[in-house]
Amino acid sequence: MKDLRPALAQARREHLYRRPLVLDSPQQPEVVVDGRPMLGFCSNDYLGLAADPRVAEAFRQGIERWGCGSGAAHLVTGHSRAHQQLEQELAEFTGRERALLFSSGYMANLAVITTLLGRGDAIIEDRLDHASLVDGARLSGARLLRFPHADLEAARKQLQTGTGEKLLAVDGVFSMDGDLADLPALAALCRQQDAWLMVDDAHGLGVLGAHGGGSLEHWDLNARQVPVLMGTLGKAFGTAGAFVAGSGDLIETLVQKARTWIFTTALPAAVAEATRASLRIVQEESWRRERLQELVAKFHEGIVQLGFASPPSMTPIQPLIAGSAETALEWSGLLAEQGILVTAIRPPTVPRGSARLRITFSASHTDEQLQRLLTALERLRP
Repeated sequence: MKDLRPALAQARREHLYRRPLVLDSPQQPEVVVDGRPMLGFCSNDYLGLAADPRVAEAFRQGIERWGCGSGAAHLVTGHSRAHQQLEQELAEFTGRERALLFSSGYMANLAVITTLLGRGDAIIEDRLDHASLVDGARLSGARLLRFPHADLEAARKQLQTGTGEKLLAVDGVFSMDGDLADLPALAALCRQQDAWLMVDDAHGLGVLGAHGGGSLEHWDLNARQVPVLMGTLGKAFGTAGAFVAGSGDLIETLVQKARTWIFTTALPAAVAEATRASLRIVQEESWRRERLQELVAKFHEGIVQLGFASPPSMTPIQPLIAGSAETALEWSGLLAEQGILVTAIRPPTVPRGSARLRITFSASHTDEQLQRLLTALERLRP
């Protein structure tokens, strides 16, 4: 058997060793981590719905009606009326014919790519795409062609190089930098090359657009221009799981062939009920998105006054680049000493030389909490 200890020791030496945090509180700005009160700025609970009483109540009522577990895969006895209703509501929300629920965004991305592509086909991806898109490409057997981040000319050349069925997969909002993909331009390229365009909008849905419709609403793109949309429910929606939305034929193909859907126990029906509640809140309470924009604008103003460069992001994801993993850990530690929780993001999550603090905002953060963050960041002043 292989000795695993040398690799673990090397990760420690290179400041790449990771440990999970243990929370003793609900997911909210003020959390208790390993018994210590902290002010968090690293959650993906962008709209502050993870601990919203209305979502929690829908969850409780769902448990009372449906119990805790679904008990089986969707194609056996695991697909409840709650699942069906949520899928219909997600389809209406995204302006598509159908939607299909998955246990996670990772599984949803693997499902789409491995179902639509195989040997002899090509998948084109931005180099900063989420790991699940890369892994889906590898599992599919298709040829993976990656272009430099946001390089449209390189994307065009890769599309021309690709053979067989072609799919371009891209994050709507890039999870570590917070910038947006140029979806109108990519949609035009895919239309010219007769290729699928798939958008992973895990960090855009609920956050962007007047009604929370995400990157596609922000860019005013329809289902014809972006035929495959993946969205997660554990971030802005505050619950768990994910979905793929598209044409009836696309979803039916996934039902028949997607292994990560067919061979997985369905999400608990209570999660679907909670998500139905959060979906209504996302659409009705636009003030949450407006609040995020206020926080981002105030953060940019404050961070520039401290001597940092303003992060090139209009979303709640605000990276402060440290460079080395060691420096990122040092920065995170200095903030922790002041009661501020911002985890260090290091390779392989980001490329070497770009380790960072990934600061994220929630609509639940107050101006006073933002000022506490800025005051703490003074110790990291360049």
